[in-house]
Amino acid sequence: QVYLTESGGGKVQAGGSLRLSCAASGNIFGINPMGWYRQAPGTQRDLVASISSGGIIDYIDSVKGRFTISKDNANSVVVLQMNNLKPEDTAVYYCSVTARGQRYWGVGTQVTVSS
Repeated sequence: QVYLTESGGGKVQAGGSLRLSCAASGNIFGINPMGWYRQAPGTQRDLVASISSGGIIDYIDSVKGRFTISKDNANSVVVLQMNNLKPEDTAVYYCSVTARGQRYWGVGTQVTVSS
């Protein structure tokens, strides 16, 4: 079992920054990849950014150049630095990891960007 604890999020004005952090605990052996998803009201949950154990990174086009994902060497912490936030970034953000073929989710943290 892997447990995910998210922190960060909140309310900012457009152009502002937020930092999301997610700590994995429990049986963290074999975590790969780690990532962040988001879900706005009435929409599906979509991948925002992911990072593999080897450091391969992927972003959705709408956040490229604004968001940065990083992790520690132990694959126990994943961070999403979000800069130049836009109102359309408003959503609940979820940390997610896959470990030994099973996906785990955090409870989510709200990010609200006002114009």
